[in-house]
Amino acid sequence: IFVKAYKHKPDFFSTGEATLYLFNSGAQQLFEVKSFQEEYHSWFIGQTVQQDGRLLFVTPMDPLFLILYYLIKADKEKGKFQPLDQVVLDSEYPCCSSLLKCTDVKQTIHHVTEEKAIGSQKFHKYSQEKTLKWLKKKVNQTVKALKSSNVTVGERVQSATFISGKQITDAEEDYVRYAHGLISEYISEDLSKELSKYLELPELTSPAPEPQLKKRKLSDVPVEAEEDYTKFNSSNLKNKKANSKMSAAQKALAKVDKSGMKSISAFFSSKPKASK
Repeated sequence: IFVKAYKHKPDFFSTGEATLYLFNSGAQQLFEVKSFQEEYHSWFIGQTVQQDGRLLFVTPMDPLFLILYYLIKADKEKGKFQPLDQVVLDSEYPCCSSLLKCTDVKQTIHHVTEEKAIGSQKFHKYSQEKTLKWLKKKVNQTVKALKSSNVTVGERVQSATFISGKQITDAEEDYVRYAHGLISEYISEDLSKELSKYLELPELTSPAPEPQLKKRKLSDVPVEAEEDYTKFNSSNLKNKKANSKMSAAQKALAKVDKSGMKSISAFFSSKPKASK
């Protein structure tokens, strides 16, 4: 049965694509279905060969995680108390209403909603405060299960956050952070961030890079100039530069006495007009 839900992991629901879930007989229990597939893999069943070689893993799942999506959506759209059967609705996946048939849903829905009763009918509205308390319990249960199974998480937390240069230990914070990551696969990214704040998990920062070593001086003795460069003034440098570019004929012409001579441009200037 397909049930529409959303998670923030790219391989789950951030794209809005449907994911396969399984209900048992009578829809009393919800199961998550995960697929393991290898290339060029098939099954031999009896005397036949099944081309679909996927291996499916089915694990029980709390239906409140999927109901949360519809509660948050209804709260954003209307923001009022409503009956659950008017909240958990989806025209594309009508089977999602079977989530309300799962065992203990009506008894546990108060963990994530505010409730109001009018007569025999109950109305519900999403509560982030209650949801965070409920998710914290889920994190604590996950931490307990990890410890009882002797699962090492320190190395996994560091590799997931690209932190190096730190001795790997299984601190309590590492267990909580790892459990938070597992639970976050079943909730939205925004809710995951709020849960991290609620758990008071400090932000992970990479260690600061070591400062570069300063270049070592070759000698502490001051270096003195071997020649006095102040003896060259700017005018001498200009004359020297100009003379170096003059040809031999230009140098000889420069030595000629030009007094009383007209410049060549004077022969081409316009004559003054005679007055009438």
